[in-house]
Amino acid sequence: MKLNKSTAIVALLASLLLSACNDENSETMLASAKSYLEKNDTKSALIQVKNALQVSPDLAEARYLLGVLLLDSGNANSAELEFRKALALKYSPDAVIPRLATSMLSQGLAKKLTDELSDIKLTAAASIADFQTILASAHSISGKSDLAENSLKAALLASPDYVPALLSQARLKARNRDFNGAISAVEVVLAKSPKSADAWKLKGDLFMVAKEDPVQALDAYRKAIALQAQSLPAHLAAVGVLVRQGNADEAKKQWNELNKFFPNDVQTKYFEAQIAYLKKDTKLARELSQQLLKLAPDSLEAVQMAGLVELQANSLVRAESYLTRAVQLAPNQAFSRKLLIMTYLQSGQSAKALSTLNLVQSKESIPPDQYSIAGEVYLQTGDVKKAEEYFLKASKLDPSDAKKRTAVASTRLIGGQVVPAFEELKEISASDTGTSADLMLISAYLTRGEFSKALLAIDGLERKEPGKPLAATLRGRTQLALRDIAGARKSFENALVISPEFFAAASSLAALDMTEKNPDGAKKRMESVVTKDPNNTQALLVLVEIAEATGAAQPEIEKILRKAITASPTDIAPRMRLVNLHLKAKDYKQATAAAQDAVATVPENPNALDSLGQVQQASGENNQAVGTYLKSAALQPTSPQPHMRLAGIYIAAKDKVSAERSLRKAIELKPDLLEAQITLFQLLLVEKRYPESLALARKLQEQRPKQSIGYLLEGDISTAQKDWIAASRAYRASLKQLPSPDLAVKFHGILLAADKIPEANGFANDWRKAHPDDAMFLAHLGEIATSRQDFQTAKTNFIAVTKLRPTDAAAFNNLAWAENQLNGGDAMKYAEIANKLAPNQPAFMDTLATILSSKKEYDKAISVQQNVLKMQPDNSIFRMTLAKIYIKSGDKINAKLELDRLAELGDKFAGRAEVQSMLKAL
Repeated sequence: MKLNKSTAIVALLASLLLSACNDENSETMLASAKSYLEKNDTKSALIQVKNALQVSPDLAEARYLLGVLLLDSGNANSAELEFRKALALKYSPDAVIPRLATSMLSQGLAKKLTDELSDIKLTAAASIADFQTILASAHSISGKSDLAENSLKAALLASPDYVPALLSQARLKARNRDFNGAISAVEVVLAKSPKSADAWKLKGDLFMVAKEDPVQALDAYRKAIALQAQSLPAHLAAVGVLVRQGNADEAKKQWNELNKFFPNDVQTKYFEAQIAYLKKDTKLARELSQQLLKLAPDSLEAVQMAGLVELQANSLVRAESYLTRAVQLAPNQAFSRKLLIMTYLQSGQSAKALSTLNLVQSKESIPPDQYSIAGEVYLQTGDVKKAEEYFLKASKLDPSDAKKRTAVASTRLIGGQVVPAFEELKEISASDTGTSADLMLISAYLTRGEFSKALLAIDGLERKEPGKPLAATLRGRTQLALRDIAGARKSFENALVISPEFFAAASSLAALDMTEKNPDGAKKRMESVVTKDPNNTQALLVLVEIAEATGAAQPEIEKILRKAITASPTDIAPRMRLVNLHLKAKDYKQATAAAQDAVATVPENPNALDSLGQVQQASGENNQAVGTYLKSAALQPTSPQPHMRLAGIYIAAKDKVSAERSLRKAIELKPDLLEAQITLFQLLLVEKRYPESLALARKLQEQRPKQSIGYLLEGDISTAQKDWIAASRAYRASLKQLPSPDLAVKFHGILLAADKIPEANGFANDWRKAHPDDAMFLAHLGEIATSRQDFQTAKTNFIAVTKLRPTDAAAFNNLAWAENQLNGGDAMKYAEIANKLAPNQPAFMDTLATILSSKKEYDKAISVQQNVLKMQPDNSIFRMTLAKIYIKSGDKINAKLELDRLAELGDKFAGRAEVQSMLKAL
């Protein structure tokens, strides 16, 4: 239908009028929403904002307000979308950016936040302070404490008294374990802003955690509540302090305040149950714990609470059920295990109690608060000695009892109170006829390397036990530490005069015989022990070591091992040695038979299973090895070793997911297991998971502050990302911790990569002066010079390396290459030395072939290079060398054959262009 002119004008006017009405309606709705917000009526405000957006979807301020309302209600994901729409509609970045950053941080998107928003510049001081404080939190979560500090400085530069930034600075200090600095920072905030509830809450946390001062902590929490009555964290913290103190009445009063504002919160219910438990109101505590389980069936706290209540009610079957589940939920949590052991003891299940206690012991020493429980466990199982040991540790009573005083002193010694502990042990040793204090004193001196004092203590032990061989043996070991070989030998012989069958002295003498290159004497000594005691497995294993050291044939060694197995069939040590003997000979059939026999004899022994798994893995039966290691893991749930074995199989199979799972399990079981940490780090780095790699490197720095490994790995992350500045910073810090050659090489290489040539040269000169015998660094300088085709410098460095390390085949090979490039006459000599030191090494043979070709000895060169390719037929670089030798010899036909094979690789071969050029020239 065709509109006439007057009709079109009418339609246009109607449209403009409708638009104006819509704008007026949406603005009215928005104003209404703001009014509701002023009254804290967020529900009505949300309705009005959404109504406004239905009328005017592109109303920027409405989008912003909707984002704020969503964020405040906990819907950070939807809030982020609205803030982005507001930005797109040109709403003020000063208003939107801090809120957008908060929404991203709430979702755990710290890295995305810093990557996307770090460079944004705001204008309003308040907005800058707010945004930079949020940015600092994101950097801190990502492990970038230096960037976090920079952001906080920017926040305080914009607004010097901005409380959230000042508190974040305090938290950063606390995270770095500068607790006094953190408390001082909070006090500064409170002096300026005494009504800051957040500052009072943080002060309470610091006094509770760092100062262990519940009185001041509780006072701070209560002040936070007085200032902000609806602060859930402050309420929970205050109740928690009183519950931990066991103050049920005061805890109940504090809980009433919590319940006024948060009656439906799970933590409110949890504390109500805890208070009922403290009051021994078992009926109410049980009802509340069951309510908790319905609300949070997989919560450790809820399950643990239910177990505690049932234990209090003497309902042992139900307590065992709940506490077993609690241990499953958190295998590393000591408290759940302690409660489970108590349940087993009360129900008379001593075997289960001992098994659970052993799981604790296999992972770490028993905590002091569990000494009494350990004593009860051992008493129930009939191990009176162990029971006494732990009861003494727990009691610290009756100071007139020498054994108890020794236990207390040893506990102090372990706890770092060295001086008082030593004084106590010396006093007990002098006044008591027993030897427990003497032995503890000797052990402590030897551990600390105070050998002269150890000898004096051994003299005291000998005066108390003149007819026993232990003192003489301990004296001999101490003399060995002092390098008094003659004195040590005499002491061990004295021990054998006292007791001819004392194995510790006999084995020490055998070790001395071997050191003095007298294997026959060592052998006769051990054979004498075996003659007197045919079932002495230890002596038989020493005979095995002597046979291996003297190059005895495999059948002879196997004969001794089988004799040891017959003497003690359940002793796993000789069985494992037999398995390893066959593995070394690559006799997988015999190794498998020996390992299977070990598992059949001691099926519950994890070492037997581990040995079988290694045999299966070595013979390529990886699926069977996985199954065996899984059985081993089930037998020793707190040992990381089976998981490390599994990780090795998965890595070889390029199953990165399973490898990572096994490595993380190993680390979970032993958090400072360096091998697992480094392997996991390498796995993460290959996959470019840099934040996780950095977190692991930082963890290593925390665990090993005096070692370089954590800093070294942090540098490797930056190197992988080609962030040379960050890498050099990390390596420099590492060198301060440990000036090792490998770190020096890394640091120098990074300086070169960052094009800091003068600094690199300066460092190299300084390092060479300080470490003139560092062959590794010299080799590195030689390799750098070679890569720059500065062959004269390379030659000088490699010559220096060979003087320091005359058996270093790689150094001679590199020297040969440099000499050949200089047309020097010694290239062949150096290449031949390299190949003699390390025969049948393709890289060294390749150098030799190249030098032979340079000397126009083409037949020899071709023969050597053909052998190289037989060993590594898929190595394109070695094939290129052969092609070049053929060309130099004038054999264009064979040269073309080799070049055609390289050309077929296309882009897979980096030298493709050179191959094409050579083919054209033929």
